[in-house]
Amino acid sequence: MTSCSLIADPGTAWRRMSHVLPTRPNLEHFRGQAKTLLAELRTGDLAAAQAFIDHLPKARDLSAEQARSAGFRLADAQSVVARRSGFPSWTALTRHVEHLRSLEGAWSFDALQVDGNDMAPALIAQSMLLFDGDRFRMESPEGNYDGRFAIDTSSAPMQLDIEFVEGPEAGNSSYGIFELADDRLTICLGLVGAPRPIAFATQPMSGHALERLSRTSAQRPSGVTGGIAAPKAEEVDAPDSPVSPHDFSATTTPMLRRLEGAWACVRMVTNGEEMKADWLPFGSRTTSGNEATVVFGGQVMLDVKMRIDEAQLPIAVDYLHLRGKDKGKVSLGIMDWVGDDCRFHVAKPGQARPTDFSAPGAGETLSQWKRVPDATHFTRT
Repeated sequence: MTSCSLIADPGTAWRRMSHVLPTRPNLEHFRGQAKTLLAELRTGDLAAAQAFIDHLPKARDLSAEQARSAGFRLADAQSVVARRSGFPSWTALTRHVEHLRSLEGAWSFDALQVDGNDMAPALIAQSMLLFDGDRFRMESPEGNYDGRFAIDTSSAPMQLDIEFVEGPEAGNSSYGIFELADDRLTICLGLVGAPRPIAFATQPMSGHALERLSRTSAQRPSGVTGGIAAPKAEEVDAPDSPVSPHDFSATTTPMLRRLEGAWACVRMVTNGEEMKADWLPFGSRTTSGNEATVVFGGQVMLDVKMRIDEAQLPIAVDYLHLRGKDKGKVSLGIMDWVGDDCRFHVAKPGQARPTDFSAPGAGETLSQWKRVPDATHFTRT
């Protein structure tokens, strides 16, 4: 699920759009809440009276007894339900829930554009976006992304905030805009670390992805839970790793300077599987200082700090993962040069360092990259 106006703190937008709602909000549920609340108020229930006092502006200065005898109606109870759920009015709540329900179902990609570049149909043909309530799953060849989302239907265009819970971007958030017309959905999303777009368009180095989708099913998709958040843990060394995360400094070396800039993917083999040739043009690797980021199809697949030891043969390279399920862990690898291309063979955290550039085994990645001449790149933070 990707010039522009910067928002000072995207996290503020998420908090502003966070509401106290059940996982799959339903208007009948809220209508029932309002009827029950009004009935409880009329029978003298103190908690119900306090709810009116706390959330209904015209009841703010009333006592519990005054609230009970004020003659409040169902519309007032609905306003209370809306306001304690984080909405300014019942109308705003109903509009929000109706839009969530209108997104429900399975969506296929008609087109995807990232940083002004159109993705090949073969790259998006196997991807699906599934919505159930305020939970989503993005299924794609490079991995599944699960999480929750919030919408702001009062803005123009309507805004979308995504929180990734499980998958390659777990723990990160993205901010976008969207428009919905029957069974056609358009999303312009800032990739992780990018500002929210203000228009349905992308430009080179904007960090934005424009997605055009068609609904393939209006039924509630099965298995869309929003993912399971990994328990937070302190950054520690990967098992059997002689490298400490605290050893990764930003000290510039000749090798790091040589790796600076943008690189295009020439080859990618993961877990023994060779990536299709028509997918390779949509991969990029950028290096700034000792931080490297790999993006495929608009998704950040790798964000690491590097430590390189040229005294070893092959050259040893260690990755400290900065995001996702391996955040804070260290991967051990090797690198060398093939003419002007650079290549890497890296194991997953906890595995031994590879010794050569033969076909990678389980958990290992072999990649080769060609420099993009005179390229600038969007820096993600």
